[in-house]
Amino acid sequence: MRILPLRKFLMSSKKPPILRCLSHPKFALFEGGLFPHYTTGWMMRVGAGWLAWELTGSPAWLGIIAAADLMPMLFLAPIAGAWTDRVNPLRLIRIAEAALLLHATMLAITMYLGLINIEILFALTVFAGVVYPFHSTARQSIIPLTVPREDFASAIALDSASFHSNRFLGPAIAAFVIPVYGVQGVFFAHMIGSSICLTTLLILRLPSPDRSKARGATLFSAVMEGMRYAAAHKGLRTMLALLVVASVCVRPLQDLLPGFAGGVFNAGAPGLAWLTSSVGVGAMLGAVYIAARGALAGLTSLAMLGYLGTAASALGFVATKNLWVAVFFSALLGFSLNVMSTSIQALMQLATDDRMRGRVMALYLLLFRGFPALGALALGFLADVIGLRTSIAISAALSLIFLAIMVPRRKAVAAQLETGARSTAADKPES
Repeated sequence: MRILPLRKFLMSSKKPPILRCLSHPKFALFEGGLFPHYTTGWMMRVGAGWLAWELTGSPAWLGIIAAADLMPMLFLAPIAGAWTDRVNPLRLIRIAEAALLLHATMLAITMYLGLINIEILFALTVFAGVVYPFHSTARQSIIPLTVPREDFASAIALDSASFHSNRFLGPAIAAFVIPVYGVQGVFFAHMIGSSICLTTLLILRLPSPDRSKARGATLFSAVMEGMRYAAAHKGLRTMLALLVVASVCVRPLQDLLPGFAGGVFNAGAPGLAWLTSSVGVGAMLGAVYIAARGALAGLTSLAMLGYLGTAASALGFVATKNLWVAVFFSALLGFSLNVMSTSIQALMQLATDDRMRGRVMALYLLLFRGFPALGALALGFLADVIGLRTSIAISAALSLIFLAIMVPRRKAVAAQLETGARSTAADKPES
């Protein structure tokens, strides 16, 4: 008898958005399964980045490995988005998770047998990079199926908070695992995390979205329709432009952290773990702030403030040679970057028609995950010539110039995005 009032308390619209959001069983199960995948995934990323640095000692190779992970997003994200709009996203993410489990297994086995080299690491990273666009677009389409509209913005932010909390937790665990068990320890851990995630996805049951209209068009025409839709929407195209510049000019700093840890701060793998973890802590706090805030109004201004903080944090980071000062700016970078990206993501999700969501969010993923590959690759090679600190300083300054151009459009963009919310499919019956 006491359980029902508690559930009503959690579901009440008068209660904090975070509590209401977490009270939905499907959302809780979905995020609970993703949590170990996120944790061990960040452990694996730290291990792979440090392994690349140990194998080569080259910032250029760091950029190449980062590009191998992210570059496929440039080519496959639009296709993945169009495909997600044609199929059941739950089935798609199950297949993608199984492929990522295979990737983790191959990394662990080749490392254990002593067969790993930079070429094998590159090839396996490309494989995972091909899978991520389909995994990510499916995940973005699943969230609306797990919560009603009034909790949608908080669900997006909580998903981001879960992901970024593990940017702290994963590297922090890796800092203890790598010295004891070597890099292979984090690869084996990722096998376990991916297995848990796949199991929960097989248990989860969700309503099947209506894909009848999308299946009548060719995949190419569906991709082009999504691009035209985003380009014609003044609010969406402005947010996408901000993502382009931030993703190319500032976000690659995260992929070059192994070079800073080893070549600037002389702090080794523990220093890399501190820097990566601090970015994760800041990002988690940024996402929690957006989730607790709840309201859609004002997110456009908040996105631009986050963009400003991201560029300023990058400049502060490269201005010091003290590891602990850099850790502070890393945390500020993570907070600002995630305030910007989560605000943009929430605005885009809520202003986009349901039938276009997969394709529009694929553009978001293309820019936020794919374009940093271009930036990391370019900045990696530039850093070989002029140094890591100078290359990041130049790119951050350029991003500030672009923001000065975009700020006068803020009110017009807000009018387009903050009043354009659409309904979700959370209350449809399960198939």
